[in-house]
Amino acid sequence: MLDRRDTYDALRSAFRWVIPDRFNIGVAVSDAWAARDPGRTALIEWRPDGDPATLNFLELSTRSSAIASSLGARGIGRGDRVALLLPQSFETAMSHVAIYKLGAIAVPLALLFGVEALEYRLATAGVKAVITNAAGALKLRRIRDRLNDLELIVLVEGDADGAVGIEKLLSEGNPRFAPVDTTPDDPAMMIFTSGTTGPPKGALHGHRVLLGHLPGMQLAHEFMPRECDRFWTPADWAWAGGLLNALLPALYFGIPVVSSRSEKFDPSAACALMRETGVRNAFIPPTALRMMKSHRDIERIFPNQLRSVASAGEALGRETFDWARTELGLTVNEIYGQTECNLVLGSCAAIGVSRAGSTGKPVPGHDVALIDADGGTVPPGEPGQIAVRRPDPVMFLEYWNNPEATAQKFIGDWMTTGDQGIADPDGYIHFFGRDDDVITSAGYRIGPGEIEDCLTGHESVALAAAVGKPDALRTEIVKAYVVLKDGVAPSEILRDEIRSWVRERLSAHEYPREVEFVDSMPLTTTGKVIRRIFRDRARREAEDRSVPGF
Repeated sequence: MLDRRDTYDALRSAFRWVIPDRFNIGVAVSDAWAARDPGRTALIEWRPDGDPATLNFLELSTRSSAIASSLGARGIGRGDRVALLLPQSFETAMSHVAIYKLGAIAVPLALLFGVEALEYRLATAGVKAVITNAAGALKLRRIRDRLNDLELIVLVEGDADGAVGIEKLLSEGNPRFAPVDTTPDDPAMMIFTSGTTGPPKGALHGHRVLLGHLPGMQLAHEFMPRECDRFWTPADWAWAGGLLNALLPALYFGIPVVSSRSEKFDPSAACALMRETGVRNAFIPPTALRMMKSHRDIERIFPNQLRSVASAGEALGRETFDWARTELGLTVNEIYGQTECNLVLGSCAAIGVSRAGSTGKPVPGHDVALIDADGGTVPPGEPGQIAVRRPDPVMFLEYWNNPEATAQKFIGDWMTTGDQGIADPDGYIHFFGRDDDVITSAGYRIGPGEIEDCLTGHESVALAAAVGKPDALRTEIVKAYVVLKDGVAPSEILRDEIRSWVRERLSAHEYPREVEFVDSMPLTTTGKVIRRIFRDRARREAEDRSVPGF
């Protein structure tokens, strides 16, 4: 944990990792607080049409122990993979804690996944049990015969179609179940990569991953925990951002976490939730912030009690950063990480570590650098790949059953990210783009993030994606796919205006020579724009001259 210091340099020089010989995530986020302050609120479920429900730490501790006990009695044990196919809910949090106490491996999965995506992940992980709801059970029914390792389905709504109800596990289980004794390096969770650049891989993490997130959480949320802190994120708890940038660290610090079962982000509902439940700390991905920015009444409905907001998942951008500071009076602390090694760069406005367009500086305890293809560090001002030096408590153990991919992730002791960045003279790292996303045009290497950031600064643009389209003369040209704000009609005049907007604000080689208006933006379950879809589309257009370019 971070001891508060007045400067970034003092924070880094004073920080030392203290990793105990024995550590269990489930014990740390429930039992420890149940013993210390049993009535303390752990979870709050927001209900738009009624009063919120609450769960205290004693209830979280005893109910998760009962679930762990019942799972154990049904043959689920240490090292077994247990998938969670659920929205944000009490049952999701209790099940996570139960799996960790049991020494099993949690495999969080998004309810938005289709049956093919679910089948791939469940089969790859060799999942033995799934905890889900009725919507998830319907999807499982279509693929269960092909899941040879699956033995048990737990349904939160009750017994049905061969599934056991979670209430039965709670009633039959032992609320004083003795948690399995685990080390920080014992496997605790498997989070699949988003699959934006190839087949998803299961990143296996040890129990230490929670400890590895603590300094970054404290930095981005300006030295939490503080009195009256209360946390919320719209991010699905099925991915690293929702689980490890929000739920588990907040519970570790004894901070109540607000949940919502909504599966689609809505700016008005998000603001109502934060206002009505007294949220003080939030993790809001950039796409969600841009959706808030495009809401016509956001300055009026945005809650004024927020103390800290962190954002990650893709580049926040200067436009959104400046909007939040100017219009909301709030400095968003951008953070950076990957499923394999999360929250290693961060910002903290409270001590002056904040710069528009930058994702921050290395979080104390993490050795982060920009490297070249041979693993050598590059000087400030030169592009390089963002890399993290091992060992690091937040770093993954391995890709599940994929030693070749694990080995390829490293150059010496540097874990590579595939993300390009540039460090400025003050040590801030500016995200440039993924290797596959970088556009090569007339000899220039162009990162899409800056273009997209500029595009969303236009008063008519809600969301945007920039990709490279093959071009015989320039290698590639920049093409932009744009979602307009509600009530704005596409036109040739607007298309030219948007092109000029970028050219005037960036440069003649970065502006999109082609602009195409689209109805929606394809997003991963983590809220990232899936540029690959547009890259493939642009390449097909270039190959088929009969398809208009714009």
